[in-house]
Amino acid sequence: MSTPIQRTSPRQSVAVLTSARQRREGSRIGNTSARSTEHALLEMQSRAGNRATTAAVQRARDTAGGRAAESGSTSAPAKKKDYRDRLAGLLDRFKKNLEPIDTFIKGFQTPSNAGLTQQAAAAANEGLKHSAAASGTSAASGNLLTEAAGTVVSGMDAYKNIKDAKKYETGANHHTAKKKAKTKGADTVVGAAGSGSYSAAIAKEVTKMQKAADAAVASEASGIASASIGAIKGMRSAFRVGGAARKYKQVKSLGDPHLVHAGSLARLNESREQANWAAAEAYVALDAYWGHEGPGRLELVSEAVDAAWEAMGEARDAAESLQRAEKDVEMLSTVQGYAKKKQIAKMGKETIGGGGESTKAAAGVVTAVAAGTVGLASNPVGWGLAGAGAGLVLGVTMYKALRAATKRYEEVHHPERWAPKGETAEEAASRKESLKHALKFWKKVSKGERQAMAREIYALAAGPDISGSGNTTAEMRESARALLIALKSGPAKHKLEPEAWAETLNDPAKTAHWIKEIGEQLASG
Repeated sequence: MSTPIQRTSPRQSVAVLTSARQRREGSRIGNTSARSTEHALLEMQSRAGNRATTAAVQRARDTAGGRAAESGSTSAPAKKKDYRDRLAGLLDRFKKNLEPIDTFIKGFQTPSNAGLTQQAAAAANEGLKHSAAASGTSAASGNLLTEAAGTVVSGMDAYKNIKDAKKYETGANHHTAKKKAKTKGADTVVGAAGSGSYSAAIAKEVTKMQKAADAAVASEASGIASASIGAIKGMRSAFRVGGAARKYKQVKSLGDPHLVHAGSLARLNESREQANWAAAEAYVALDAYWGHEGPGRLELVSEAVDAAWEAMGEARDAAESLQRAEKDVEMLSTVQGYAKKKQIAKMGKETIGGGGESTKAAAGVVTAVAAGTVGLASNPVGWGLAGAGAGLVLGVTMYKALRAATKRYEEVHHPERWAPKGETAEEAASRKESLKHALKFWKKVSKGERQAMAREIYALAAGPDISGSGNTTAEMRESARALLIALKSGPAKHKLEPEAWAETLNDPAKTAHWIKEIGEQLASG
């Protein structure tokens, strides 16, 4: 990432102009004291938000310039596709650069503005009310910029995945693209609604700054918009919780692999014991023939040696089969536990996040009611609800950010932990380099635990033609495929008959597609 260029804008921010105007008003009435703590806080918030947004825009421009310089001459369709992909990547990078600013605004600046607005209304402090409105305008503008960028990125992703779903009519690629198209399409709709809500918030704050006669109407409209988008996000979280709960129940209904496969393990153990007895009897016979005197002794000893050797081979194969089956059962138990853990975590995050959005929706309702009844009077209830909702959403956001940073750190500092079997792990990065990589919040984890678990599930469910899966027992393969169905990756989801679906699991060319599909389903509800 290039170093952000510090630029001095010739146009001052709204908050700075407001503060200057207030200083002039204070001098006219003889107030020569320093600005209050509230005014300083509002000015600091506005300046920090403006500087951070400018830096994000500059980073995005630098990234676009670097990518443009690297592109070479291609055909017209390739150029068009490359341009679209680069534009989508640029917007996604721009949005992710703005997300920390957006998190600060939603978690700190907006609740602080609500509190100071309530305080200004209670004390009839017009100067503080004016400054709070200016800071609120800056905050809503930052939210709108992030939301709008995310909406455009989601729309482009939805369009791309719709085309991919049509291109791949069946199979893992089709299901992955179709699911992403639905998710990104819903993100686009919600993002558009959120952008409208932030636009209404900007209008509300601007009318309050200008002391317009329709400020109460704007405040009421903003409260209704905020309540609507909060209710939509809360309902979406509820649906996601329901989906994760159903997937959890389906995985749990498969049962404990140690109990499910206890019979097959017992049969394999019995075969191992019988093979060991046969080998022991063969060696007893060999000892007897060694001591035999008479014609044909060498032929008898030779036959006994062959029989003992064959019996030992069968005993060794039986022991290896049992050991491999026990290992597969243990791995199946591990991946099932991981799948259930992922769904529980998703239910928890969506419940808390949805509760925060619902609380913010309630705050919007209170704001709308207050605006329609008592105008812009003190509204401590709305302030408290807005702060509580922001706190819940901020908590989930910070948790996700910390988890992602930890995973990025591990994938480069301990690459051997989740490296594919049979492949040489990359050289571990130093602690300093790993910390730098962990802070690259715009990068996704590509070599983590989820990807490793997806490979293990595929190895258990794959057909005999797949490398490393030829010795999997039929019972174990059926259990792993039942897990795929529970994870919503079964024949019906892929628009295939069971036989054709099983053939795709036995096709080496589709290995990468299957692993990607399983990883996506482990993360989704």
